[in-house]
Amino acid sequence: MFTLLQIAARNLARNRKRTLLLGGAIAIVTVLLVLLTALFNGTQASMLRNATTLSTGHVNVAGFYKITSGTAAPVVTDYVKLRDIVEKETPGLQSLVVRGRGFGKLVSDASSQVAVVSGIDIEREANFKNILEIVSGDVNRLSEPHAILIFEATAERLELKIGDNVTLSSQTFRGANNSIDCKVVAIAKPLGMFSSFFAYVPLQTLRELYSLDQHTAGGIQIYLKDWEQAEQVAAKLRIALDKSGYRVMDHMDLPYWRKFDIVKREDWTGQKIDVTTWMDEDPFMKWTLFGFRALIVIVFMVLLAIIIIGVMNTLWMAIRERTREVGALRAIGMQRHMVLAMFVTEGALLAVISSTAGVILGVIAAYGINAAHLKMIKGFQMVLMSETVTLLVSVPTVLLSLLVIASVTTLGSILPAWRAARLQPVEAMHSSN
Repeated sequence: MFTLLQIAARNLARNRKRTLLLGGAIAIVTVLLVLLTALFNGTQASMLRNATTLSTGHVNVAGFYKITSGTAAPVVTDYVKLRDIVEKETPGLQSLVVRGRGFGKLVSDASSQVAVVSGIDIEREANFKNILEIVSGDVNRLSEPHAILIFEATAERLELKIGDNVTLSSQTFRGANNSIDCKVVAIAKPLGMFSSFFAYVPLQTLRELYSLDQHTAGGIQIYLKDWEQAEQVAAKLRIALDKSGYRVMDHMDLPYWRKFDIVKREDWTGQKIDVTTWMDEDPFMKWTLFGFRALIVIVFMVLLAIIIIGVMNTLWMAIRERTREVGALRAIGMQRHMVLAMFVTEGALLAVISSTAGVILGVIAAYGINAAHLKMIKGFQMVLMSETVTLLVSVPTVLLSLLVIASVTTLGSILPAWRAARLQPVEAMHSSN
């Protein structure tokens, strides 16, 4: 094996121009792959972080309460007991928060708009305070009664500033209209295209709006140490809650607001618990990430096809130039499998060196882009929920990129190497090439 590596290294060194050209192409493809995967990882992390700040946990334990079979309220009663069970039964739990769920209209002196209204306990929302970028006001004042936090787009549309009053109106779950005057205490920068439709008030204020008691909440948002385990954790919680005596809804891949009509048509009353994941509650983000991943795969396949064709053509040329050399080697006793191994080793060595160099350059480029804080254009900011281009380099992804590029490039050398091994010694030695 060491001899084959020596031969391969000498052949690559002797044909420097061809080696540098093909090796450079392999390195560039590797750089692009590292940057594309880092961009996807960064975008996914940014979108997931922002979405779980706005409206969903990695896993959500919520549900519906029906006073009559034809009504439905997105609340859970005696949430403290439910929270205790969730804390005990959730593997890999990092943290959890209790939120209220509501939908109403914000009315100012200038205009009005509909809004998704979340009730929060700001003192227990460390992630919420860390992720939101406050333009004006103080997010900690959300602990004050009838306070409200809105985003810049809402403030501009309703012509509101810190200290102004805005009326929050909605219909209670019993069908009565109710409204509360709230004071704007904080205005935040947008977190994607949907943030302008969100507003946050203290959980107690939301309870007042919907005439709910102290034991009622909208749901429990669960944050895991490993968010990729969300579906497995959700499945375990459904089983645990069922064993604890709760009626658990069948899993539906829908956000809670799309389940109202389904629940209203069902013939039952009382409380049912609904366990969902972030993918259920935010289908827009799920499909955005799916489309982004599909685009990366397509681009990657095109790049791989180019590299494979380049490797094969280069080795075809090398074999034509070295036909007499192959013939001489076969004449002195080198077996066909050794000729095959010689050319495959040459391709593999070039692939490993070039892809390794590409990985190193790709990682350096990724950190450089992050340090530059490049701004996204407005359209992408709204969709990807981030103002800057964020690349997240992970060791498993980098190693996978290295392995894929090196393996595919090596495989591309097998067919030309097989052809070289099939050459007849006499014909090869008398070749004019």
